[in-house]
Amino acid sequence: PLNMGYIVLSLLTNCPSPVFVVLSGSMEPGIHRGDILFLTNYKPHEYKYANGDIVVYQVAGETIPIVHRVMQTAIEPQMCAAYYPNPGCPGQQILTKGDNNDVDDVVLYKGLERLEKKDIVGKVRFIIPLLGYGSILLSGDPRIRYVIFAVMGFVNLMR
Repeated sequence: PLNMGYIVLSLLTNCPSPVFVVLSGSMEPGIHRGDILFLTNYKPHEYKYANGDIVVYQVAGETIPIVHRVMQTAIEPQMCAAYYPNPGCPGQQILTKGDNNDVDDVVLYKGLERLEKKDIVGKVRFIIPLLGYGSILLSGDPRIRYVIFAVMGFVNLMR
């Protein structure tokens, strides 16, 4: 049932990963490590990303998505004409930066100068503070998992 709910949420938001746990402090003070983000992603002809939008992106070949703010956007007219002749083409070029970082993300783009809309996982719609911190603890140092499981086992034995 929970898995089916996630699939439905993915379809409704047009986002393969509509829920995202923040893993770093690069967006502080507004977004913290452990915050849960809820994302949506629009079809190319429905939406253009704007300066100031907070997005989650994933560059091809990378395993961990990144949440950062859109700093600059541009439309490549030749891309629009070649791939999508209607208004709102997917030829938008996007530059991002973490609020807590000194420089933009170009070095994270793996040889690209800008992100394209295909690299965007979704736009942040709302945030639940710190609710995802447990998943960070469980996926981090294995000793923490052992301690948690030991405490759970001890509590279960004491019943």
